[in-house]
Amino acid sequence: MYLALSIVLCTLLGFILFMSGPLVGGFLAFGIVLGCIVRGLYLLQQIYNNLPTQSDKVEQAYEAYIEKKHDGQT
Repeated sequence: MYLALSIVLCTLLGFILFMSGPLVGGFLAFGIVLGCIVRGLYLLQQIYNNLPTQSDKVEQAYEAYIEKKHDGQT
């Protein structure tokens, strides 16, 4: 249902932009596209901030190996 509503609204918006002329339609279309890009980047930033940080298992194993080797030499 949400997809159908989005299609109808975008069709109406496209028709309005087409009928408003090249200058006004161009400004409106640019604003819509730029707004979508900025909103997408904002959402990507929010997703990135909410992801848990994962520790690298290889790095942990290497550090444990170096620590064990260092303890064995002294």
